[in-house]
This record gives sequence, structure tokens and C-alpha cells, in this order.
Amino acid sequence: MYPYNIIGNIDLYDILLALGVVVAIIVFRIVSDKTKIGARLFNFTLICALCAIVAGLGFSVLFQAFYNIEERGAFIIDKQTGATFAGGLIGGALTFIAVYFIFGKKADEDYKNQFGKIADCAACAIPAGHAIGRIGCFMDGCCYGRPTESFIGIYMHNLGRKVVPTQLFEAIFLALLASVLLCLIIKKSAPTMAIYLISYGVWRFVIEFFRDDYRGTSLIPFLTPSQLVAVLMFIIGAALLAWRLLMKKKAVKND
Repeated sequence: MYPYNIIGNIDLYDILLALGVVVAIIVFRIVSDKTKIGARLFNFTLICALCAIVAGLGFSVLFQAFYNIEERGAFIIDKQTGATFAGGLIGGALTFIAVYFIFGKKADEDYKNQFGKIADCAACAIPAGHAIGRIGCFMDGCCYGRPTESFIGIYMHNLGRKVVPTQLFEAIFLALLASVLLCLIIKKSAPTMAIYLISYGVWRFVIEFFRDDYRGTSLIPFLTPSQLVAVLMFIIGAALLAWRLLMKKKAVKND
């Protein structure tokens, strides 16, 4: 880990977070070209994505501040507040959908029918950027795992002990997931958004049991807020996959 400022008040966490955003945009661009999304619609979705990124960053901090109320005794937003991916994903996704469907007609008359393809492209970009962001978490010393003396443990200076490097494990998982989704969408039309939601939902639910940083409380005492979001992601992903398979079956039958 290296939680020290590089330039001014900017540390490796900030740099890797920004790099993750850039990588996500590049991946989205590559995939949109491969799936033949028109230039005008792509430019519009890029604007939607930028709005979603800004909103997502804000929501990630807001969600974390709510999580921290029990630990800190009040709703506080400062340098120590942190951020949560679940909040950023929810806030960013809702912002993207709102902007897309409010202004989409100006970009492309067929914007509604193109939304599924846009979502599948985004499903490749999100884990690619998220993987780099998780490396930033490791450098910052946050999102760490449970104490361990096993060979997989990494000594964290801010904790003074070895812990399970859940940040690095998640970075590896996300990089592999992004690679698989890229191969699927490039080689054939695949429901990558459904696969992403199901895969990351399962992963996030499981990895939460190995986390040892403050996880917040939820309406279900034995589940963390992130696990509740993970369950929701799995349900939405499963429903989306079932719908896509049903539509494909109907299309084959009509042919």
C-alpha cells in the first residue's frame, strides 16, 4: 500500500480512480465500435456516462456517509468518509437511465431499441474500470479483509497486521470478468449486462464475509448493505437474462 500524496493532496487512490474512469470509457468506445453503435448515439451515451460518473461519485460518498452514522455518530462528509461502489453504481445507473430516456430521441430515433445494446457495452466497461479502482483501494488501505497469518495475507501498515487482500482478489476477479464479457460481446451478441449483474452480485455477496472494515448495518441484521445490493443485482440480472432468452426463443419461433 502507498497512502501518500503524490501531487498536492492527490494520492494513488485518486489517480487510480481517475484511471479507472478513463479505462471504462476506452473499453466502452471499443465495444460500441464492435457492436456498430452509431457515432451520434455513442457521443450522446458518452454524455450520459459522464453525467452518471459525476452523480455516481456523489452517491458513493452519500451512501458511505449513511453507512458511517452508527460508527461516527452523525452524518458526516469529509476526507475520512470514504465511498462505496454500491452507492455509486445505483446513483450512476439511475442518472444514466434518466438522461438517456429524457433526451435520447434527439440523438437517435431508435434510441429505445438501442438501449439493450448500450447496456451490454456498459457491462464490459464497468468491471474494467472497477478493477483498477480496487487497486486504488489497496493502495489507500481501505476495503481490507479479515486478519490472517496464512501465505495469502498482506501486511497493511495502517492496521499493523496481515489481512486477506480482498481488494486485490476483487481486482483480479473484475479484470477476468471484464475479459470474458468482452470476448462474449465481440464474438457474438450476448446478454453481458445480465451476466455482469449475476456474476458480480454473487461475488460481492460472498466477498463481504471476508471483509473486516466497517460494513454498516442494514434492515437484515446478518447482511451488510452491500450484500443487500448484491442480492438485488442478482435478481435483476436473473430476470433480465430470462427475458432475453424468452425474446430470443420467440424470435427463433417467428422465423
